[in-house]
Amino acid sequence: MSNDQVELKHIEEEQLPVARHKLKGWKHFLGLYAGEHVAATEFVFGATFVALGATMTDILLGLLIGNILAVLSWTFITTPIAVETRLSLYTYLQKIAGDSMTRLYNWANVIIFTVISAAMITVSATAVRFALNIPAQLNWYPTNPWFVLVVLAVGIIVVLVAMYGFNAVSRFSGICAPWLFVMFISGPLVLMPELANAVIGQTVVGSWGDFMHIGSVSVWTGLDTNGQPGIGLIEVIGFSWAANTITHFGLIDMALLRYAKKKSYGICTSAGMLFGHYIAWISAGIMGAGTAVLVKKSITELDPGDVAFHALGLSGLVIVIVAGWTTANANLYRAGLAAQAIFSDQSRNRTTFLVGIVTVIIACFPFVFTKLLPLLTYAGLLVVPVGAIVFSEHFLFPKLGLTRYWAAHKKLKHSSPAVMSWGLGLVFGFTLNALDVMSFYYLFLPTWIFTIVVYTQLAKRHGAAESYPEEEAKLAAYDEKVEAFHAEQAANEAPAAADLRGFTKALTAIAWVSLGITVAFAVNTMFFSADISEYHANRSAFFNFAFACTVIYFTSAYWAMHRKKQFASA
Repeated sequence: MSNDQVELKHIEEEQLPVARHKLKGWKHFLGLYAGEHVAATEFVFGATFVALGATMTDILLGLLIGNILAVLSWTFITTPIAVETRLSLYTYLQKIAGDSMTRLYNWANVIIFTVISAAMITVSATAVRFALNIPAQLNWYPTNPWFVLVVLAVGIIVVLVAMYGFNAVSRFSGICAPWLFVMFISGPLVLMPELANAVIGQTVVGSWGDFMHIGSVSVWTGLDTNGQPGIGLIEVIGFSWAANTITHFGLIDMALLRYAKKKSYGICTSAGMLFGHYIAWISAGIMGAGTAVLVKKSITELDPGDVAFHALGLSGLVIVIVAGWTTANANLYRAGLAAQAIFSDQSRNRTTFLVGIVTVIIACFPFVFTKLLPLLTYAGLLVVPVGAIVFSEHFLFPKLGLTRYWAAHKKLKHSSPAVMSWGLGLVFGFTLNALDVMSFYYLFLPTWIFTIVVYTQLAKRHGAAESYPEEEAKLAAYDEKVEAFHAEQAANEAPAAADLRGFTKALTAIAWVSLGITVAFAVNTMFFSADISEYHANRSAFFNFAFACTVIYFTSAYWAMHRKKQFASA
């Protein structure tokens, strides 16, 4: 091994571009986004659209347009930068903005991921709350000490796993996506006859017209909880587009998409958007409205535990606990990493523990999940200017005759243009919000454009307009050394072998069959319930078989995954 390769070996892998032999195919990203964007919080978002008074037409069309816009944002903004650089946003930002900007950005990430983790813990706690017959928490503050104890118990588990067992949870999360898909499809099928009986006096939905009528009368009525006209098509589009601005316009998902073999793999985010956000949000709205009919309460008086149990029985409580838990772990892990980058003299375990304590305290306050989408929109507004700075440097600078990585070439530890642009972008965005000049959900767009203009002008004045031929030659030589280092790594690594053993294949087959049985019982409940008494019998059968199949699925799928892991490492 040469001296250059020895030197590169001691650099953390995260600081280097992703090696060619570690790139992933499109199936990897389909599964990744399907798993990440189908979570327990979909129950919250689905109910939010009902409470805000959207019409059924606005939901069906607006969510489709908004989520397609989100997919296009990943495809044409995030993925090209990730694939061309093979760097995470954090590493790229360090190259173009220096230490001060990176430190501020890490603080922003600590705040954002702490709040998201807290919301997930609270959502998981609603399932345990329901099982223990603790009253629903409808205020912004906790009103029952037992609920606080439940949150603390759930939160402690999340913190400990994020500290010591995150890899195991990440692997487990990968098998959740197919089951979550089945559950979000099954829930509306199971509750639709109840809604149909309440609206049209029969349990059978005979046509698309019946479905639209039922949805318009009992789910998306066009009136909010105060009986006033609700949000319209434009708001629904913006709502669904803005929900993930952190990851696409804010470029957080460069960390994932830098592993994509092709730029076109950005389209794989549709697995999360068009199912996880489109179908799942619609499904959750139907489940929420159906539960409201069953328990004779307003949808605003229900939490995810209520909705999931009445729609899916015990399997619903499993959804809320597992999906909330795994999502909380991933985000708390991110928050711990960001905190460790700030306090570099502390271990990641220690920073994760300290951030986790704050997270659990926040999770005791139910507002973190009831106001989750506005919180995510504000979080997006916080980081979108950073995405604009990176977008400017990567896409626009070469076209404008400016030098990419000029701050690194000048060996600047603190890039004042980057810090000033971020600050001015935040002032601009939040001023627009305060003046109420446009819909809250679209604020990220003018903020992004404003920051691009400001950063380009400031960078041009501070050195981006200069040329750095010597430094660029050194950078090109360094990239060649990294490629040679990765080539040697690839030659020394044996490709992973697929586990084709009979028992492993049988376990996988059992897992898929259990999902098929679950769907079959849901279809039976929806289409073969001639009257309300037969419907209740079919729904009860679904609850029993769905829970049994849930146990079988997770047992066989996890066992098969464990065997594959052992086979690959043997």
